[in-house]
Amino acid sequence: MEPIVWEWVNLLVRWLHVVTAIAWIGSSFYFIHLDLSLRRRDGLPPGVAGEAWQVHGGGFYNMMKYTVAPPELPEKLTWFKWEAYATWLSGFALLSVLYYHGAELYMIDPAVLNIPWWGAVLLSLGALGLGWHVYDRLCKSPLGKDDVKLAAAGFVFLVLVAWGLSHLFSGRAAMLHVGALIGTMMSANVFRIIIPNQTKAVAAMKAGQVPDPALGKQAKQRSLHNNYLTLPVVFLMISNHYPLAFGTRYSWVIVAVVLVVGAVIRHFFNSRHAGKPTPWWTWAVAAAGVAVIVGLSAAGTRTESAAAPARVEFAQVEEVVLSRCSMCHAAQPVWEGIGVPPRGVMLDSAEAISRHAPQIRTWAALSDAMPPGNVTGITPEERRLLAVWTDQLPR
Repeated sequence: MEPIVWEWVNLLVRWLHVVTAIAWIGSSFYFIHLDLSLRRRDGLPPGVAGEAWQVHGGGFYNMMKYTVAPPELPEKLTWFKWEAYATWLSGFALLSVLYYHGAELYMIDPAVLNIPWWGAVLLSLGALGLGWHVYDRLCKSPLGKDDVKLAAAGFVFLVLVAWGLSHLFSGRAAMLHVGALIGTMMSANVFRIIIPNQTKAVAAMKAGQVPDPALGKQAKQRSLHNNYLTLPVVFLMISNHYPLAFGTRYSWVIVAVVLVVGAVIRHFFNSRHAGKPTPWWTWAVAAAGVAVIVGLSAAGTRTESAAAPARVEFAQVEEVVLSRCSMCHAAQPVWEGIGVPPRGVMLDSAEAISRHAPQIRTWAALSDAMPPGNVTGITPEERRLLAVWTDQLPR
C-alpha cells in the first residue's frame, strides 16, 4: 500500500508545483512585458514613468507605472508574491517526496560519491542555502553596480555549481539541483529583496516620506535576473525525464549552454516588448546552442569503457538486462518502494527486451540514467555491449 500512497503524493505535489509555477511565470512574464512596453507622453501625472494601453477580454486597460510611488497610497493594493512562495514550497515538497525519500535511487551514485542517504540530503540542503548566499553576496558586491559584469559572474558561478554537483550526486539529481538552486535564488529574490523593498516604500509613504529610489532599483535588478533565469530553470526542472540531458558525460556543460540559450530567447522577447530593433540573431545563437547540446549528449556516459566488441549476441544482452534491470522492470517489481514497473516498461522476457530496445539504448547505453544510482552495479563494459547490440538492430 505504501508505494501506491507515495505515488499519489508524488503526482499531487507535482501537480501543485506545476500550477503554482504557471501562475508565477505568467505574472512575471506579464509584468516584464508591461514594464518594457511603457511609453512616455505629455500630460502624464507627476512621477509616472510611462503608460501602456492594452486590450483583453473585451475591454481596454490603461496601465501607468510610478517610478518610485504615487502621491497617495491607494486603499487596495495587490501584492504579487504568493505565486513565488507557493512555487518554491511545493517544489521543495516535491524534492523531499521524490529525491529525499528515494535518495538511494535518485540522488546517490556510488561511482560518483558513495554516501548515506542522510549525507545526500545534507549536501542538498547545504547547496541550496550556500548557493543563495553566494549569489546574494555577488549582487551586493561592487559587481552589482554593473549589470553586465554581474551577469557574467552569475553565469560562471552557476556553471561551477553544475560542475561541482556532478561530482556529488547522480546525473539526474545534479542537474535537477542546479534548477532547484536557481528556483531558490528566484524565490528568495522575491522574499528577501523585492517584497521587503516594496514594503519599505509603502511604510515610507504612510509616514509621509518619499521612498528611497535605491529600493526600487535593487528590486528591479533582481526581477530582471528572475526574468532571464525563467527559461533555463524550466528546462532543468523537466530534464529529469530526458536521460540524454542529465545522464551523459558533459551534462554540466549542457547546463552552461542552456543558460545561454534561455537568456538569448528572453532577450529577443524583451527587446520586442521594449520596441527596440528585433534581435533576430538570438534565434541563430539559440539554434547553435541546441545543436551543441545534442552533440554533447552523444558523448556517452560519465564512465570510460573498454573497446567495443565487434558483434554482440542476444544471449549476452538478455543476461545483462535480466541481471541489472528486471528487478524493477517486471510485472511485480522486487525493489522496495516500487509498486509498478517504471514507465510501464517490463524487461523480464526476451520478447520484452527486444521490444524496448530503443528505450534500453537511450536510458542504459548512451546515458547512465538507468539503473538509477546504478544500484545494480552495471559496468561500463555492459553498457557498451548494449550500445553495440542496439546499433546492430535494423533501423
